[in-house]
Amino acid sequence: MIKKALILAAGKGTRMWPLTDYQPKPLLPVVGKPIIVGQIEQLKKLGVNEVNILIGYRMKEISDAIGNESKYGLKINYIVQKEQKGTGHAVLQAEGKINEDFYCINGDTPINYENLQVMQKNKIAMMVIEVEDGSNFGSVNYKNGKLISIIEKGVVGRTTINAGIYVFNPKIFEAMRGVGKSPRGEYEITDAIQALANQVNVHTCEGFWKDIGNPWDLLSSNEFQMKKIDEAVEGKIEENVAINGILHLGNNSIIKSGTYIEGNVWIGENCIIGPNAYLREGTTLCGDNKIGAASEVKNSIIMKGAKAPHHNYVGDSIIGRGCNLGSGTKIANLRLDKKEIFVTHQGKKINTRRKKLGVIMGDFVNTGINASIDTGTLIGSHVRIGPGSIVSGTFESDSTVY
Repeated sequence: MIKKALILAAGKGTRMWPLTDYQPKPLLPVVGKPIIVGQIEQLKKLGVNEVNILIGYRMKEISDAIGNESKYGLKINYIVQKEQKGTGHAVLQAEGKINEDFYCINGDTPINYENLQVMQKNKIAMMVIEVEDGSNFGSVNYKNGKLISIIEKGVVGRTTINAGIYVFNPKIFEAMRGVGKSPRGEYEITDAIQALANQVNVHTCEGFWKDIGNPWDLLSSNEFQMKKIDEAVEGKIEENVAINGILHLGNNSIIKSGTYIEGNVWIGENCIIGPNAYLREGTTLCGDNKIGAASEVKNSIIMKGAKAPHHNYVGDSIIGRGCNLGSGTKIANLRLDKKEIFVTHQGKKINTRRKKLGVIMGDFVNTGINASIDTGTLIGSHVRIGPGSIVSGTFESDSTVY
């Protein structure tokens, strides 16, 4: 049985802007808890007793959020990567600290222990999955469960890709030093795996898998995980509240009279819902939230401290920490022609492959009354949107929009 694990959590996650302006990617929430916390919980189910976390970007926030072993009942070690020089360089940081077989997981990949169980008897293994479009991933060729080759990004159309979940032993460190830097000047873990190809066992990932490379991927992952939540009511529910679905209600939260909950909804601690609010399937409130009178939220992640207090509509969106939506602020989530929604990021137009997507909003954004936000809008952190504004496109952090 494999007892140790390495979680690669040092990167900045620039494609996740604006959500990573002020928090590292592994701390972004899925069903109300950071991705990396979900990983640790699944590893513990497998019998792992020591988790090594590679940290770099905003490292103190990760160590503060995760804490130590007393929180999870297993040993937590932190390894600092001062410079990010590729995935292989990241794995090399564990040399001398892990001297036996270990799981290696990208810090932005939700996992389940059933998939990892099938890898336990291997010395070197990788998980793969078939996707509709492999253009953003490395394509994997294998036969009879053994690796043949890994092709770098650019395979358009349906293909089998690297899922970012591995089992390694200390041989990987020697292989990584042996292959050296790639043409782009980085150490690539796939090069080391390729060098050991005849020893690498390949397993197919079963069930849901999502590479959280873009903000809307976080929303898609949350959608799926919300279908599996358990009923839990620790807060207070007033009279005349209708609940039609599975509800998780955190401690010290209250659902006020006249509120209607439809579908699976996850509400964290210290939240105020209603009176007369409407929460729909897939809604996740991460804590310290207020969803007030005549406000409707559908399939959205509302991060800690964010509020939609009066007459708001939020659909298929991510609202960052500490945001406040002014009375009457509405967010569109469906194009009039019902086609797939594009966003503009770093000057590039990107197809999200989603037909429903509202806003991706950074931290501490304030909107004025009756502001309207169009589909596929990206809003940076600390942005102020004036009353009655019609907002569409991409808005950089610390800007003011009228």
